[in-house]
Amino acid sequence: MSHRFDTPAPEEIQPDAFSFSEENENRVKGIIALYPEGYQASAVMPLLDLAQRQMGGWLPRAAMDHVAEFLQMPRIRVYEVATFYGMFHLAPVGRHMVQVCTTTPCWLRGSDGVLGTCQKVLGVACGETTADGEYTLTEVECLGACVNAPVVKIDEDYYEDLDPESLERLLDKLKAGGAVTPGPQSGRTASEPAGGLTTLTEVPQPSGGS
Repeated sequence: MSHRFDTPAPEEIQPDAFSFSEENENRVKGIIALYPEGYQASAVMPLLDLAQRQMGGWLPRAAMDHVAEFLQMPRIRVYEVATFYGMFHLAPVGRHMVQVCTTTPCWLRGSDGVLGTCQKVLGVACGETTADGEYTLTEVECLGACVNAPVVKIDEDYYEDLDPESLERLLDKLKAGGAVTPGPQSGRTASEPAGGLTTLTEVPQPSGGS
């Protein structure tokens, strides 16, 4: 188990300094240019996201301070943003981020079993990272795909219509280095009815009128 990612990392692993790479600095300038003069603080979230990606998934204090300097903001205001939103991680996370939705629609569809499967297969509790640094597991509030509940987000992709068995197969395949297909794991297409279409079963053709 590593340090929890929702509290600041220990001082011994905090880097002394941070600066954007040349490529990311050009991106930063493009992002800031989207906002009116004097309102560059509005770019704080995309800049924190960019810094987090550059750091491999987490935000050290030096990165937050650098963003504050770039945007001419008090450091405390940047800290407030970084600690409020769950998308920002204050300590190192695994190479893969596994987020299990347990809000009401997913819970009604069996997210307890899905979360339990993640804990069993990965061998960690929520908020922890596997010993090999590969996976961090977290419980989240509403991933916004309720019609396909239960849902798990792994890195940038959604895996839907899950049950413990299908999720275990998916995680085993991912751990073995195999390719996994995002989207519904039940065989249905996108958010169509689980039993197949009952209306609008044909693609409408345009009328011949002018």
